[in-house]
Amino acid sequence: MNLNELCLALVKCDTEEDVIAILKENGYWDDPDSWKYFDKDENNFSIIGNQQSKPETALVEKLINSVDAVLMGACQQRGVRPDANEAPQSIKEALILYYAIDEGKLTNITASERSKLAENICLIATGQKSNPTFTIADKGEGQSPAKLPTTILSLRKSNKLRVPFVQGKFNMGGTGVFRFCGERNVQLVLSKRNPAVAQKDHDPTASFWGFTVIRREDPAQGVRSSNYKYLAPSDTIPFFAADSLDILPSEYPNPYGSPMTYGTFIKLYEYNIGPGLRTNILFDLYNKLSTLMPQLALPVRLYERRKGYSGHSYEGVLAGLSVRIDEDKSDNIEEGFPTSGLLPVNGQKMRYSIYVFKKGKHEKYTKDEGIIFAINGQTHGTLSKSFFNRKAVGLGYLAESILVVLDCSEINGRDREDLFMNSRDRLSNCPLRLDIERELEDALKHHQGLRLLKEKRRREEVESKLKDSKPLADILESVLRTSPTLARLFIRGQNIANPFASESAAPAPTFAGKEFPTVFSLVKKYPQNRPKTAHLGSKFRVDFRTDVTNDYFDRGKDPGTFKLLVNGVESDDYSINLWNGVAHLNITVNNTAVGEVLSIRSQVIDVSRSMPIVEEFYAAVVGAFDQGERRWRIPETP
Repeated sequence: MNLNELCLALVKCDTEEDVIAILKENGYWDDPDSWKYFDKDENNFSIIGNQQSKPETALVEKLINSVDAVLMGACQQRGVRPDANEAPQSIKEALILYYAIDEGKLTNITASERSKLAENICLIATGQKSNPTFTIADKGEGQSPAKLPTTILSLRKSNKLRVPFVQGKFNMGGTGVFRFCGERNVQLVLSKRNPAVAQKDHDPTASFWGFTVIRREDPAQGVRSSNYKYLAPSDTIPFFAADSLDILPSEYPNPYGSPMTYGTFIKLYEYNIGPGLRTNILFDLYNKLSTLMPQLALPVRLYERRKGYSGHSYEGVLAGLSVRIDEDKSDNIEEGFPTSGLLPVNGQKMRYSIYVFKKGKHEKYTKDEGIIFAINGQTHGTLSKSFFNRKAVGLGYLAESILVVLDCSEINGRDREDLFMNSRDRLSNCPLRLDIERELEDALKHHQGLRLLKEKRRREEVESKLKDSKPLADILESVLRTSPTLARLFIRGQNIANPFASESAAPAPTFAGKEFPTVFSLVKKYPQNRPKTAHLGSKFRVDFRTDVTNDYFDRGKDPGTFKLLVNGVESDDYSINLWNGVAHLNITVNNTAVGEVLSIRSQVIDVSRSMPIVEEFYAAVVGAFDQGERRWRIPETP
């Protein structure tokens, strides 16, 4: 075969056995000189083998790399270097600038617009039901044959380290899929530079397709670990010329037939996705990927091209958990939710969104995930639903129904490194994590909407037992009538009290929030001569009356902004959450002195008004909590 034919033959393989047979037939598989160490490092398994522990989280890294490639390609097509000062400084900015996505959130564009965008990235399932072969293809910047060894085939390079609008910066996460690819961890990489970008590259190979195969080699004699190599005969990535390749899916059931003119095509042979995710790609895997990418920057088109599956469709658009919930919120989410708030921890500012699913609806969206820690829309770690059963939270009746998404995108670099493992699929046991958990416990425990819903669920559970309590009461009354001894133990003439009796609470009035607030005023005023009492090192709370929706501060379209100034200086030491017409503001008192009276000013602003809604109040710092004596230390009055 010539190189073009060889590449296309490898593209259409769905098993390792077929790939190996083709490479043997062409004299490559058994030729040691045709294979080079991945990243030119014989010890590369020490890094590659220490990536994601689950196949689905490893697969997410490849999809995130495709999102990055598309965004970087869009930037370079406009003649801007991705690491230049004039480039977008966040993913949100890039999405607004390049794709006119309002607020950089996919919930703000239509389903048809998301479907059109999804043509840039696709995930295709072919081969076997048990261990499907997955292909990730994108119309991103693409890589030339000459650049492949220092980009896709490299580790620890700083390719995206200084690019502010991409997710992947570690230059290693894409290797996490290796261990899940078949027995020999075989993977195909095919790429061609975007012609609009290649014109500025001064790279003689930029107009060619380059391809290679990655494989794992077992430890040789005297070597303690495996290593990964890629195909590079004569120390060169194989390449060939072609305007386009018909390697993208066409109409079902055809996995090939549509042209690909540039970008990157990666095939993971016989991927061990696990028994729970082998169904039609639009079912369980779709749900899992949505959870792992709750606020996906760009949508992905999914194609099911394995034989033997049934379903309403064999193609669909993956746009993240937030879009899924938004599309069918009325049928699956409790009234008043989602609600959101700010969570400051040790000077770091995070936002959280609380979703509460109706009974029996959570299984469509999550399994055991209770709290999702996300950065730029990608899940980096989770806490299980058992978190809500903690005594400090006390939401056991709602534990199966709650999902909290904590946006950690604004955490600074050092703290982010301490909080998340480099594999980006789990949390570390660092002090910051413990502080975040304590703040979340407090925010959830005192959330008025959750408390009301918990009581409603508890009442419903108790009342459901009343259906079976009447026969029990009849039996006990019959026994007492026939047993004078037992009857004397009870007050004669009284009915047996029903142990499950519960008064039905009056239904709560319906709250219909406005899109933008017309009022955001203090429930109780605290003038300078009658300030709010505040204890040093602790929190105090003030409430605002408002008429805006619960998700006002964190919704996708036209969210509001809340600012707090303490003694004229903007502060991040506060949290705020909205619930049915009341905004609960919690302020932490630090960096001040006992006896000081703080001047506090709040500002609420959004696109509907030119001037913010302002409130002013005062707080007097009267003492600190003595941890040793477990009491408040109140200074003596002079």
